[in-house]
Amino acid sequence: MRRLGLALIVLALARPAPAADRAGDFAYYVLALSWNAAWCAAEGDARAAPQCEARHDTGFVLHGLWPQHLHGWPEYCATAERAPRRAETAAMADIMGSAGLARHLWNKHGSCSGLGPAGYFALARRAWEAVERPALLRRTTEPLRLAPEIIEAAFLEANPGLSPEAVTVTCRDGLFREVRICLDRDLAPRPCTGPAARACPLREVLFAPMR
Repeated sequence: MRRLGLALIVLALARPAPAADRAGDFAYYVLALSWNAAWCAAEGDARAAPQCEARHDTGFVLHGLWPQHLHGWPEYCATAERAPRRAETAAMADIMGSAGLARHLWNKHGSCSGLGPAGYFALARRAWEAVERPALLRRTTEPLRLAPEIIEAAFLEANPGLSPEAVTVTCRDGLFREVRICLDRDLAPRPCTGPAARACPLREVLFAPMR
């Protein structure tokens, strides 16, 4: 019995590791637009993050352009592409809030795109620039209780090419956190699937004013 037990342990240890996610193997993208004031209230203020200083007057920031499978997503893919240079991540801080987030975005998601850092960051910026962020949301000066559908409707009105199936609003701890837009590999809107289609389940969320 002792030998059998040892044999089973050896077999278990000898099992091949799960296959790593492959760069370029995905179905579509999710463009994640994070509301800076909510991130600052939940995390950024405790870190004394520069992007949370009122002088920056920041509304939405680019949280990421994430490759997606129809169900689930790849991450931290093995890739032959080089790591991003410091200048490349610093150049994304104007829309991402920090060079650190840009580097994290590349490591977790950009590595799965099949692109090099320069091409991936250029694509992410193009996706960001193609979406109109509703000006109405930037004019709020007091905290509001809003239905997530109102925020979604504001994006649909500002972007006539979007459909409700391509947009989800997320929340955490009662705060509105992000708008996520599903795009095909050419950055045209498409329906969200799997986890990307899961929207905030709350009837109302706290919308923090821009800061």
